[in-house]
Amino acid sequence: MKKLFTSYLDTFKGLSKEIWWLALITLVNRAGAMVIPFLSLYLRDDLGFSLSSVGWVMTCFGFGSLFGSWLGGILSDKLGYYKTILLSLIATGIGFLGLQFITSFWAVCLGFFALITVADMSRPAFFVALSAYSKPENKTRSLTLIRLAINLGFSAGPALGGIIIASIGYYGLFLADGITCILAGFLLIQTLNPKKAKEVDQEQLVENPLAPHKDGLYVIFLIALALFGVVFVQYFSTVPVYYKEVRLLTESQIGLLLGMNGLMIFVFEMPLIAYMERRGWNLIGNVIGGLLLTGLSFLFFYIEGWPGVLVLGMATATLGEMVAFPFGNAFALRRAKLGRQGAYMGLYSMSFSLAHIFGHNSGMQLVNSLGYNLTWAIMGLITLLALALLFYVKRRANTLKI
Repeated sequence: MKKLFTSYLDTFKGLSKEIWWLALITLVNRAGAMVIPFLSLYLRDDLGFSLSSVGWVMTCFGFGSLFGSWLGGILSDKLGYYKTILLSLIATGIGFLGLQFITSFWAVCLGFFALITVADMSRPAFFVALSAYSKPENKTRSLTLIRLAINLGFSAGPALGGIIIASIGYYGLFLADGITCILAGFLLIQTLNPKKAKEVDQEQLVENPLAPHKDGLYVIFLIALALFGVVFVQYFSTVPVYYKEVRLLTESQIGLLLGMNGLMIFVFEMPLIAYMERRGWNLIGNVIGGLLLTGLSFLFFYIEGWPGVLVLGMATATLGEMVAFPFGNAFALRRAKLGRQGAYMGLYSMSFSLAHIFGHNSGMQLVNSLGYNLTWAIMGLITLLALALLFYVKRRANTLKI
């Protein structure tokens, strides 16, 4: 057991102290991210919105994410990643504190659009900061550490969120989210101020940077990731509603099931990524494997009678996520060396914003019109389309040796 624990710790060696601070800031921020997993339930149960209305609110959420990712990419190149992240954290904290007082449909739509805009400005900036603080050979593991922090926070967040809802109501989630975002901002000031932090990446960018939208292979890769995102975001919109309405789970049980996702990632992802890196497997090939697993996880929803299938389904989806996201991020960072990193990583973040725009709403509308079983089947078809695009990217990348 001691040898196993030592081997686990060894997978974290060689990462810069700035990456560890960045991970801690992410953990503090994401530990308070309790509203998002329960957003569809909050809108439906507390505000009394219909499934269709919930879908449109989630679409505004997605448009805010899209605009924020684009804006964050520009600000990262203009102002630098530090100022962009700090502005995002403080503004998001204030936004969460104020959003709890908005209850009408159009005001909620506008409020979530504005909130997610400022929140997701930090996404490309975090990627640029991670690249600056990581040596080239450590970037995939650095990405994995940040993901561990995100998912450890998300594992605690939904579990605590379920307790808060049961104890004092949904408004407590907004209060917790607001305070933790502001705390994360103050932690950033104390640890990653440019006067204190040291960039370690000595790689040089090309003299004539390529605009990301002109990088055809990168664009196809991002379209595939956007389709992957449409499938994946169902676990944060239609799936929680399915858990409650079809499988009759309570908010606390739903929180624990969602929290299982983050806990699995915290325990298993870094050793898994370190193992796969040692094997030298193709980056896009790993993303293909992860997407396949996530798509297959929806098959468990067709099995009735035994509640344990929900755990198996979440475990399968989580394994796919553990494989796909770190190597997808690594491929995007590698391509970003062709141009301005903020713009490249902004476009990367925008691919998932598109998934929020179309994924949540389309999922809700499909469930409302066709029911859950047909919705899961359609998610399977979207998975196949994304896989086809990724196979093309893999073949072209191998041909061009990039």
